[in-house]
Amino acid sequence: MSGELAAQSPWQTATITGIRKRTPRVTSFFIQPSRPFTYRAGQHVDVRLTAPDGYQARRSYSIASAPEAGKAIELAIERLDDGEVSPFFHDVAAVGDEIELRGPLGGYFVWSDSDGGPLLLVGGGSGVVPLAAMIRHRAARKSPVPVALMFSARVWDEVIFRDELIRLDDRMDGFQLVLTLTREAARRPSDYSRRIDASMAVQSMARLPEPPKLAFVCGSNSFVSTAAQALIDADVPADIIRTERYGV
Repeated sequence: MSGELAAQSPWQTATITGIRKRTPRVTSFFIQPSRPFTYRAGQHVDVRLTAPDGYQARRSYSIASAPEAGKAIELAIERLDDGEVSPFFHDVAAVGDEIELRGPLGGYFVWSDSDGGPLLLVGGGSGVVPLAAMIRHRAARKSPVPVALMFSARVWDEVIFRDELIRLDDRMDGFQLVLTLTREAARRPSDYSRRIDASMAVQSMARLPEPPKLAFVCGSNSFVSTAAQALIDADVPADIIRTERYGV
């Protein structure tokens, strides 16, 4: 993010209007900015907290909601025990509380239905959040663009937005969900129980009517490196792969 882009998105107050548990470690916070803004699927916001002694902590969070969802945005925040911001949300934050945020930010890891497809989306853990925004945007627009999501989680109960993604998959309207669990056996016949690799990528892309026009990969540094290499090994052109990394 450039300094110029940040300067164009000044800090503002925003109110927490809803809280919803997603997994044991991930909770969605629905936040109403005092100055609502338009955004693209895949963008993020910066959140800033200020302690009584003036110390400030900030963190970037991808927007999970689709641009069509209304004035409030959804942030799906994973609890990091050694984090400076996520423990506040999980242990302290309540409906009605105010925070500071700025955004929307980011113009590279974004997708609109007008960009076309097919799309190959690859997410690890909370890296699925901006991809979920793209999938929700597609659903809201009733877009026919074919999309395959490869989503890696450790166990079934840590699959963020699990029931929603399965419902969308069941509609059979061009969205394909591929779940892979790294510490449990697969629960569905079409899913896997191993880390993402080139063979899995080939099989997932075979569900699309033609090779992907764009591929988006999001997760931890190590996940993105491994998953992006798996796509390249599966003959996905490097110049169509866009990546976003969280943490270490």
